[in-house]
Amino acid sequence: MSVDLPCGAAATNLLRAASGIAVLLVIASLAGVVMRLGARSDNGRHLAADVIARVRAWWWMAGIGLAVLLGGASATTVLFAILSFLALREFITLTPTRRADHQTLFWSFFVLIPVQYLLIGIGWYGMFAIFIPVWCFIFIAIRSTLTGDATNYLERAAKVQWGLMLCVYCLSHLPAMLMLDIPGFSGRQAELILWLLLVVQLSDVLQYVWGKALGRHKVAPHLSPNKTWEGLLGGVASASGIGAALWWMTPFSPWQALSMAIGATALGFASGVVMSAVKRDAGVKDFGALIPGHGGVLDRVDSLIFSAPVVFHLTRYYWT
Repeated sequence: MSVDLPCGAAATNLLRAASGIAVLLVIASLAGVVMRLGARSDNGRHLAADVIARVRAWWWMAGIGLAVLLGGASATTVLFAILSFLALREFITLTPTRRADHQTLFWSFFVLIPVQYLLIGIGWYGMFAIFIPVWCFIFIAIRSTLTGDATNYLERAAKVQWGLMLCVYCLSHLPAMLMLDIPGFSGRQAELILWLLLVVQLSDVLQYVWGKALGRHKVAPHLSPNKTWEGLLGGVASASGIGAALWWMTPFSPWQALSMAIGATALGFASGVVMSAVKRDAGVKDFGALIPGHGGVLDRVDSLIFSAPVVFHLTRYYWT
């Protein structure tokens, strides 16, 4: 890996971004208090409590995330390895397997996840890019047959393979941005990670706000009844505008940052709907309850699952 601790300019920019995030969270916190004081109905009090819980969790998540990014490449890679572990655990818990799959799952959690993130740590892009979609795909298929249990074999193997692709392979493209050797952007890769996190997560928040304010027409009422066209368009437009304004955190020009942000937020919405389909199939509202107001880890990172690999590979192809 070409960088460890962020360089002076990168650290300064990360702290500038942190200041902006803190201001937004202070405003959100005050808004939650005002909502709680002004609530006159049970629905109003419930909405205020939900907003306050979400904002409180965002303070913790933003603080941990920024501290880790400032801590350098190793800390960032370890954090995302932990997130992948927790996300895969939630996915597998929600899509139960059989006793015969226990050894396959042991390999997935305690060998395959560490190897994927080790490849990022040593900067081996060639193996990182194919390890899970090729080698792990073959390994899971073979390992699952060695138990001799053919009951629902295809479904069981597919669950593990899907879990690894979504929770490990796709998510690992965020810290993998530290491997990108971008001319004129050396030592600043952590800024690009933070930029993508900000744009995609702000899109989620702003879709929620726009949907609450103006939402009338459902996008996918049977999969995600709270998502509306008004929320989608308002959230994507708002977050993409912010992404363009923060172009200085990226190797992109303002117009390139806008285009990349539009793609990332649209893909974030799409992956959120896909993960909603998984939850509806399992008959649950959330993947877990680890993060108050947000659900589980997978509920919080679902919008990054499609956007992270696409932004990574577009950046690698056109800017390195």
